[in-house]
Amino acid sequence: MTETIDADWLSGEDARAVTTALEGAGHQALFVGGCVRNALLGVPVTDLDLSTDARPERVIALAEAAGLKAVPTGIDHGTVTVVHRHHPVEVTTFRADIETHGRHATVRFSGDVAEDAARRDFTMNALYCDPRGRIVDPLGGLPDLRARRLRFVGDATARVHEDYLRILRFFRFHAWYADPEGGFDPEGLAACAEGADGLARISAERIGGEIKKLLAAPDPSRALAAMERTGILHRVLPGADAMAVARLTALEPAQSRAPGSTPDAIARLAALGGEEVADRLRLSKAEARRVERLRAAATGEARAAELGWRLGAEDAHAALAIRAALSAQGLPAGMAAAVARGAAAEFPVKPADLMPAYEGAALGARLKQLEAAWIESGLTLGKDALLARPDDG
Repeated sequence: MTETIDADWLSGEDARAVTTALEGAGHQALFVGGCVRNALLGVPVTDLDLSTDARPERVIALAEAAGLKAVPTGIDHGTVTVVHRHHPVEVTTFRADIETHGRHATVRFSGDVAEDAARRDFTMNALYCDPRGRIVDPLGGLPDLRARRLRFVGDATARVHEDYLRILRFFRFHAWYADPEGGFDPEGLAACAEGADGLARISAERIGGEIKKLLAAPDPSRALAAMERTGILHRVLPGADAMAVARLTALEPAQSRAPGSTPDAIARLAALGGEEVADRLRLSKAEARRVERLRAAATGEARAAELGWRLGAEDAHAALAIRAALSAQGLPAGMAAAVARGAAAEFPVKPADLMPAYEGAALGARLKQLEAAWIESGLTLGKDALLARPDDG
């Protein structure tokens, strides 16, 4: 009996508009990859990808004839983005590799879905379904998905050498989709270790993107530990500490986070550490500043209330959890209350309170002196008590 999936997006207007245009002209229209995998696993689907035997120019013509917008986003490699009411669906012609270059490939278009499946990375990503939800499984990947078993398509070494980014994808997909109690596919792990030199050919943006996606997984600990054992972690991020992330992940349920909130990948990155993190992972300026701020707070000595005042509640909680992870200790007693008190506190002395007795550099020095005294008091001293303190500068 043919396996089927039942998902809202299959019958949605966006999907039907595109599949109807293709099938109405006699072409295949098969959903593929993440949308099929996630639907079978019962996890959210965010993007829709279609494969077809129609050539890119034909896809464009059929889309426009149906009143849809067609954008040739990757037409040399067979991809056209078809837009229905501002919702994009990526449509890619079946392909087979002619030559691979470690990241990009020279391809030829194909009319055979089996050829298209054979060039994909993992068996769980080589699953297709038609617009009625019927599964098309050219390579027998469905049992792997059911068992949450991550395996490369065909020869693992060949798949890695076709695209070295697949090394990082192997660990990321394992963290997100593999059985957490299961081990790593030995052939896949060996192929990743053997091909690790090829990561030097991958851009920092691509590496950073994969590391951040990995760190956003519910529990990336096993994947990071395997990356560390094989030398891959230190190749992309020298000095990184996988164990710190494992400890942080174990501490996260005790943190004051909203129920159902997603893991904080940047906080985990701050715990992971490493040399030249911002450059090696090509972080945005905002991400780099936050990593630096959290790392500095975690390795410093400021108490919970002060961190709440300086960083706000969310980052104070993160910094204190990172500190506990780095020192292999538990979260400090009373942390949540102290952080909340600090986040709500306001330094009671304003520059105007010191003028005209203090001006310029002297004003700044006196403010810093009183701020230090206020912090030392646990943010308890009021304005009058602070202004009454002698100037020891």
